[in-house]
Amino acid sequence: MSAPMRQNQNRQRSADEDAALWHRFRGAPGEAVPERLAPGPQLVHSDPGEAAGLTRLRPVDPPDMLRGEALERGIWRHGLERYELGAEEVPWAVDSATRHFIDRIHRFDWLGDLVARGGRAPDQARFLTDAWIADFGRFDGFAWRAGPTADRVWQWMCRADILFGEDQGRAGRERFEVLQRQVEHAIALADGVADVEARFRIFVIEVARAGLLGDEACLRRALERLEAECTAQILPDGGHVSRSPQRLLNALLDLLTLRRLLADSGYPPADFIEKWLPRMGAMLGFFHCADGALHPFNDSSETRPEQVSAVFEAMDLTPRRFSFSPKSGFQKLVRGHVEVLLDVGPAPEPPFADRAHAGALGFEFADGPARIVTSCGASREVNVDWQAAVRRTGAHSTLVLGGRDSAAFRRQDASKLLAPQGPSGISAKRLEENDEIWLDAQHSGYRDTFGLLHRRRLFLAGDGARLAGEDSLVRPVSRAIDESAAPISFEIRFHLHPSVHAYMSREAIILDGAEGRRWRFRTSHAGARLERSVYLARGTVERTSQIVLTGRADPNGDGSAPPNCVRWAFVREPGE
Repeated sequence: MSAPMRQNQNRQRSADEDAALWHRFRGAPGEAVPERLAPGPQLVHSDPGEAAGLTRLRPVDPPDMLRGEALERGIWRHGLERYELGAEEVPWAVDSATRHFIDRIHRFDWLGDLVARGGRAPDQARFLTDAWIADFGRFDGFAWRAGPTADRVWQWMCRADILFGEDQGRAGRERFEVLQRQVEHAIALADGVADVEARFRIFVIEVARAGLLGDEACLRRALERLEAECTAQILPDGGHVSRSPQRLLNALLDLLTLRRLLADSGYPPADFIEKWLPRMGAMLGFFHCADGALHPFNDSSETRPEQVSAVFEAMDLTPRRFSFSPKSGFQKLVRGHVEVLLDVGPAPEPPFADRAHAGALGFEFADGPARIVTSCGASREVNVDWQAAVRRTGAHSTLVLGGRDSAAFRRQDASKLLAPQGPSGISAKRLEENDEIWLDAQHSGYRDTFGLLHRRRLFLAGDGARLAGEDSLVRPVSRAIDESAAPISFEIRFHLHPSVHAYMSREAIILDGAEGRRWRFRTSHAGARLERSVYLARGTVERTSQIVLTGRADPNGDGSAPPNCVRWAFVREPGE
């Protein structure tokens, strides 16, 4: 293969440093599969009729046409990495690409975006698929890990008409043979895999394969396995056990595609899918911002609004509205066009905390489609060190005490990944009166280290024009007095969305949001300032601003007065 026409030069670390970062932040799911687990070359034989049957799989997930256009022009982009390739060049051969970039390429999540362009784009997709088969089709420890294999197999199956159609001849049959070997390999890995997302998708693939091939006995067993996995990964309120809106969306897209396949193939609906879909759809609506995308809690991004719309359209229902998700651990305050979502849940239990954030009592605040306060967000597109950095408490709009995270990160035995635990004692009480909403929440994440509880009170006016808050640090009555009485530094951070232009005035911080929405941030606390921040939730690392309040707390304070009590408010400008 020839060298890329133009390469991105953003990577400044060596290949060894990149590998070390990858293994540190991806743990067991990032380690190459041992060669002894590779499937044998004669494992299965292809049948042209079986390949043709795959064309009944119609994905609900819509293509990203802008991305497809870029790919058609040879532009490959993930996070900060961007490469422009010639017609005969392949993205996995770029010498300067990081492991993260190559991992994303091996997943083939770009395939549907490219083929949707039509014209000559399907030929380009087939060329890239055949080139991948030539390089990795028998086995490769990195490319054949459970996660990339599951994603790649699903993408190939969903584009069967392009890759395996009857008009593809010998090339189509060879692609189908490689697909079958990957399916068998993925299923063999499923029960012991540390990547819980990969396990879910492997069971989805198993159901799809049985349904497409008309094997009712295999379909029954596959549905039983998927039902057990749904019970393990979907909470009773419809949220994903990881507390991630993104994972919830991904699971919904897969289940809706399976439901469509079963209907197209003449099978009765799967009862468990019909049971879960309304709950999951309602929970997706809970996380749905007025701009059409999702709020980026726990490893979630501002996913494309058309994906969320596709889910609601496929479900053919309007999700019920609610203000509190007890199992998922979120409170929602809505008045007028204003909505506030507050994180009031602990980190999920292993193994589902592999990408969870330590963002207790952090909140998202939007005025209609204008996002105002958010977190640093997250995205699978950016490199792994950035993904790890935004999991910390300081990357969320909440209080940080003594520079510590509100939940302790510990390495998990199975996945070798850092996962937060806690915080303990997290709770919330809600009161609605005269169209006003009061919320009183707290957690004990700093109790063992500093002897203090973090308490956050929120008030949303009936017309939505004022969001007031109070953050306090309280020493429990049951806790002995700290004789040293050494003050403890704290910061309260409000990360602003990149669409917000913030600047200081004499009496307030002015926030000019999207669509002309203007707010003022006011506080009686001395020393409020603007600092730089970052935002990942739109697929790259964007520069933005944050409001920061700093102070030194009394370790014996009761939270009723400064410095252990800080009051603040966001006030909408008159006429806005």
